[in-house]
Amino acid sequence: MERNETSQYTFTIIVPIYNEAENISRLEEKLQNFLPQSLYPACVLFVNDGSTDGSREKIHSICERNPHFFYLDMKKNGGLSAALKAGFDYCFSEFVGYMDADMQTDADDFNLLLPHLAEYELVTGIRANRKDSFFKNLQSKIANGYRRMMTGDGVSDTGCPLKVLHTGYAKRVPMFNGMHRFLPALILLQNGRIQQIPVRHYPRIAGKSKYHLWNRLTGPFIDCFAYRWMKKRYINYQISGTNLD
Repeated sequence: MERNETSQYTFTIIVPIYNEAENISRLEEKLQNFLPQSLYPACVLFVNDGSTDGSREKIHSICERNPHFFYLDMKKNGGLSAALKAGFDYCFSEFVGYMDADMQTDADDFNLLLPHLAEYELVTGIRANRKDSFFKNLQSKIANGYRRMMTGDGVSDTGCPLKVLHTGYAKRVPMFNGMHRFLPALILLQNGRIQQIPVRHYPRIAGKSKYHLWNRLTGPFIDCFAYRWMKKRYINYQISGTNLD
């Protein structure tokens, strides 16, 4: 894949979006304010995951009036893992991060994570004082505990939608449906190092959550077995020399 404008930046923020039209204006304002404050020269890459609520048109308008904003349009909705893989594939900055479009995390907190990339290949947020319902928090706690048992990744909140990592590692992640939940474990398969940092969390005030009992609890249980199958067969190689140009 040919390099693109993201190669002119050090840090690319991927924002997967599926039917978040009610949040996009606030998201634009937050990202506009963050970019000048970013510890590294940064850009934004929206990945429109087949939205049907007008999000696509709003994203295009944002990118027309903001020089550091870019977009990818998926032909159809493929889910969060597919949107992240597309973002990773089209990113050519040294570092890449991502956040949700629901405004429950704060882009400013990327500056809490970025300093640790000198020592770690992935830095993930941990949602402090989560503002979700008791039932949603309970589901997440159960799913996180089961995932840690199955993967041994030691991450307390892999569902936190605020992460930064080295782009080279991101591109080598073997993504398939549901694998966004296992990103730390997949970085560990590459012998990468992981750090966890507390970040802020806010209640959702607009739009609708895309998660329910199946994809928050039952789905991850099944995906753990897919991860265990892949882990035994994962190929991790390094090149010591070549005469290719």
